[in-house]
Formats: sequence, structure tokens, C-alpha cells
Amino acid sequence: MTARVLVRSYLSPTLVLLAFDWPDGAERPDFLGFAIRRTPGFRGAATSWLPNRITFDGPPPDGRDSASNQSPIQKFMWWDARFGDIDRGRVFKYELFPVVGKPKELELVENARAILQVKIPKPVVGSIGTYFNRAVVSSQAFVSEFGRRPTGAKLERALAWLANGLQEAIPDFLEGSAPVEGAIYHLTDHEWVIPAFAVRRGETELVYDNTAKDGGTNAPAVAELDRVRFFPRTRARIMHDKFLVGQGPDGPVRLLAGSANFTTEGLTTQANVLHTFRSSELAALYRDRERLLREDPPLAALAQQAGWSKAIELDGARVRVFFPPEPKDSRRSLDAVVEAVEAATSSVVFCLFAPTDAPLRRALFAAGDEGRMMFGLINKIVPPKPSASHDAAWEAQTEIYHRSSTNKDTYSHDLFRKGSEPQGFWWEVASLPGDASRFPVYIHHKFVVVDAETDHPTIYTGSANMSGNSLHYNDENLLEIKAHPGLARTYLAEFMRLYEHYRARAQWNVWHAGRSATFRLSADSSWAKAAYAEGTPQARSRIAMLGAG
Repeated sequence: MTARVLVRSYLSPTLVLLAFDWPDGAERPDFLGFAIRRTPGFRGAATSWLPNRITFDGPPPDGRDSASNQSPIQKFMWWDARFGDIDRGRVFKYELFPVVGKPKELELVENARAILQVKIPKPVVGSIGTYFNRAVVSSQAFVSEFGRRPTGAKLERALAWLANGLQEAIPDFLEGSAPVEGAIYHLTDHEWVIPAFAVRRGETELVYDNTAKDGGTNAPAVAELDRVRFFPRTRARIMHDKFLVGQGPDGPVRLLAGSANFTTEGLTTQANVLHTFRSSELAALYRDRERLLREDPPLAALAQQAGWSKAIELDGARVRVFFPPEPKDSRRSLDAVVEAVEAATSSVVFCLFAPTDAPLRRALFAAGDEGRMMFGLINKIVPPKPSASHDAAWEAQTEIYHRSSTNKDTYSHDLFRKGSEPQGFWWEVASLPGDASRFPVYIHHKFVVVDAETDHPTIYTGSANMSGNSLHYNDENLLEIKAHPGLARTYLAEFMRLYEHYRARAQWNVWHAGRSATFRLSADSSWAKAAYAEGTPQARSRIAMLGAG
């Protein structure tokens, strides 16, 4: 009897991640992958096959798509991100077929077909809003739509495409006449954010970073926004918070917080997330923090008050917040993350700018060594140099470099290099004209998610970079969100989109640099061999993503 395809979805307001498996695939040497059909289809079509950008002969000409019923998907997960604002709240049907046979004689196994219906979530679900940007200038989709160096109106459309709705979160939060106060590291975006502050009717008070390292960054906005009352923060290494608190008649009622700086690049080309929370308790904690920071206290005074808040019930989840810095002999915030990672039963994923904390790195890597699904994505991996000094930051870079080189589970931002890109692909750009490329950062996230595919996940997210500086020397915020499966699966979906995007580039640059080889689909089942081999990372992820970890 033919086994049916197994499938599970992970949903974001802007994409659907599908994880799937075919139990019979391990025994079929002619298993060539999966074909996936979507209803409704793309651009008004009744149905469409999800596309592949690789065929049995290599990439299609000019970067065009090839339908998955002709060029099967040779992975056990795939995402669909072709959704617009009109699709939020709509239901889509996916049909998944195993594909067998030979490259010129494909057969879809109809009696193994799986059918799954999903409803695209809106950005705000219950009391929590979630906004992830695309942040992938280095993609064929971007270049085919906007070219390498868009300008004028095309650049404006490109920035909105990259922001992916994130650009609307801050202006929407600022609408109305109720008072707003907050703390902002960098405030430089003239596309959406500064104009929204300039026209708002309500009272606005902002603490801003005015430390020695970043003293002039915010000066233009402070001079321009004469209706905003600003408070300079000078007595920290950096004031790294980015949050806003909205007031109601009886006090704080809503909060906006996350990793995104209020800059054009923070909203577009740097991978980031912002959340909104409708919770008077949580908003009050952030309001109290802002009012403390506006007095510009010394770090030592702040550190003496550091600690986890009490748990707040929100949409069935439990939420706590920690405001570093901590005393130099304390690490209660990061130890909570380490303990959660060590207690993982199924998986750990991390997406971090610079994870320099050694106990956290050891715990993350140990999770993979002990059989959990473990994936990581960071901004930059630097190869070790024999003459390098052994400070904490360098040790983090070299340790992650060795880990990714041997285990293929941690990757960094990377591009196809000019002159060595695969045949049929473009070499890529990392930046855009103007403010969108002011700072060369690509992976700016600061999140760790434990057991995301289970019913008991834990999310750590916020402004803190999981580093010594964020622990002891910066003004930061770190959120712990427990028991919110829907939100954790959104994080996992958005993580895998970025991870697979940059993983392909990094692997190509390491394995194929200077060669004329190209990407091609396998003509037999060899593509799936590792995924069906017991104990491999590929097998662990195949099983875990279906919720069977």
C-alpha cells in the first residue's frame, strides 16, 4: 500500500513554510522529489505549481521559475512567499505529490497526495502583532523585480518590498493623539519613521542614544523634530533599546519593541522583527524603564535593579522581560536563555548578530551534538588567524567558523561572488543607494527559539545581542515568551526562509569557488540519502519539522 505524504505548515503573515515527508521515499531509488500545487494560484490564476529555480539541466534561462511538477523540489521543506496584503486572512490549499521516475519521464504519485488548507494570518493576532521584513537584496526575486541599483520611484518600491510590512508598524503605532514615549538607539529613517513623528498630534517623549560612540547619529532628527521632547542618554556604552509605549486614559496600554532600529536600513536591508503588544502590564514595565533612562543614571545604578519581571499572562502565553545591564558578576538574563537551550527536547534555532557569549554558544552547539535539530544564522563568520589575540569576540568568531565548517548547521550572510556565481544565476549585490546601506549589517536579529515546532516553545527576542556588552554595558531589553506555539512557528518559518537563502550561497562559495559547475537536480534519489540516514542532522530536521521530534 502506498503511504501518503505527511505535511505540516508554519505560518507567517507573509509566507507559508511547508514541512513534508514521504515514508516510501527511503525505499524508492527513483524518488525525485515533490511537486506542490497551490489554490488559488499566483497573479489571479486558479491554481499554480510552486516554483523551483533549479532544473535537471541547471537553472532556467534568465532566472525564470520552473514549475515543481516539471522540476521537483528536492528538499523536505519549502516556502511560499508570494502573498500580498489582500491575502491576509484568506484560505489557500496546498496539494503535495511525490515525484518518481526519470528526469524526462516524471510521474506524480496521485494516490500518495497530501492536501493541506491554511489561513494566512494577519499581522495582529490576538494581543500580539508580528512584523518580519524580507531583507534580501541578495536574491533573484529582488534583482528580477528591481534590478541591481534601483533609483527614484523604483527604489521606493524596492524599499517597501524589502520592509515587507515592517515599515507600517511604527507609523501605525504613532497614529492618534494619545501620548507616546520610548527609547530609540538610532532614529534616521526619512522614508516612514521621521515623517510619522513629525505629523503626529499627541505628546511624544523619547530617550535617544547620545553616547560617545554614537553621539552625532541622532542629532539631525533631534533638530528636525521640534515637537518631540528628547532626553539624551550618555552614561552607557550604548543606549541600544528600540521601543515605544502608547498611553491610554488610565496609563500605558500598548507596546512596540523588537530588534529593528528606526532607520531605513533597519527596516529594509537588515533582517529584523518588531512586535506590538496590547498589554497594560507589559507596557507599564517599558514605560517605567524609559522614565528611568531619561534621568541618565550611571550603569552601576541600573545594574543594581536588574532582574526578570514577574510573568505576565498574554493570549495564553507567559511573558517576562529583563532590562540589562547587570552587575559584572551576574548573568541572570543570559543564564535563563542557556538553561532553556539546555532543556530543549526537540530543537533550537538561533538568529543573532554576534553571539559572543561562550556559555550560550556551548549550549547551542551541545543541543545539536545531543540529537536535537539545531540551526544557526549570524551576521558574519570570520576564519581564524594563527596570530589573532584570544579575546571573547574573536573566540566566538573562530568557534562558530569551525562549527559551521564541520557540521554545516551554522551559517552567515553571504553572496554569490562576482565571477564565481553558479551558471544561470546572477552575482549579487549587498547594498542599495542612499540610507538603506548606511551600516553594513545584514543579519540584525537577536532571537533564540527553543522547541519551536512543539506545543511548549520558548522564545527569546528583543534588542540584546547575547554578548558581554549587552549583558553588562548597554541599555537593553530581552523578552521571554513561553507557551505560544503560533508565534514560535512564525519565528521558525521566518528563520528558515533566511537560513536556506544564505546557506545555499555559503555552501556554493565554499565548495564550488572558481569552478564552472552549477546547481542541478539529482537524477535519482541520492538527494534524499542523508535525510533518511538515522542520526544525521538532515534526518533530525525531517522528523522534527513534522512535529515528531
